[in-house]
Amino acid sequence: MSDSSHGPLARAPRRTRTIVYHASQDALGSKTDVILSRLGYPMLLPAAFESRRDEHPDLQAELLVVDERRIEEVEAYRRDGPGPPVVLLTGKRGARAGDPRIVGAVKRPAGLHDLYRLMQQVFEDVPRSTPRVATQLRALCASGKTSWEGRVLSLSENGCLIRSPEAILLGQKVQLELVLRRSESIALEAEATYQLLPDTGLVWSAIDAGSREALGRFVTQTILT
Repeated sequence: MSDSSHGPLARAPRRTRTIVYHASQDALGSKTDVILSRLGYPMLLPAAFESRRDEHPDLQAELLVVDERRIEEVEAYRRDGPGPPVVLLTGKRGARAGDPRIVGAVKRPAGLHDLYRLMQQVFEDVPRSTPRVATQLRALCASGKTSWEGRVLSLSENGCLIRSPEAILLGQKVQLELVLRRSESIALEAEATYQLLPDTGLVWSAIDAGSREALGRFVTQTILT
């Protein structure tokens, strides 16, 4: 799914979710839990969740992230009904079919983008496939024989929201050079897919592996800053 919503100030969901994590730290990729927390998806260990529920008896787990080797631990949540949905952390074989609690599975160690994508699917009305961050990046733009400078207001691995003094029509292809940190720049081709007046949403129509890696690195570093 394309990341087609790039609000300039939107870095996190509307509210923090209650997610309980039944797995060891090494079941996650490096800094995955830290970045998810900053995006509004902090994961509580079971003891921390129970401590919070002692203070707030109405608190309910909204999602469980569970190592398949600890799946029996989710039975404790059935006292609240059928129990919350489960994202399973698995080995190579993936999730067992037929368990209605399981909404998705991610291979251990679980990376940021796979978990983020599933959490968006569970919680958000308009899910995004990749995190996005607010920016004020300089963008050198060109289309046909015209060139100009714009400003990128939000950015993800899939696209951006740009403020442009030059009109960009829906469906128009634009060549961009984005100036990232430390004078690093990347060249991209994008297509205008939506308008959030006075700004325009662009989705990358051609991106090489090196540019995608640079974008991902920039987004991650911005979240962690």
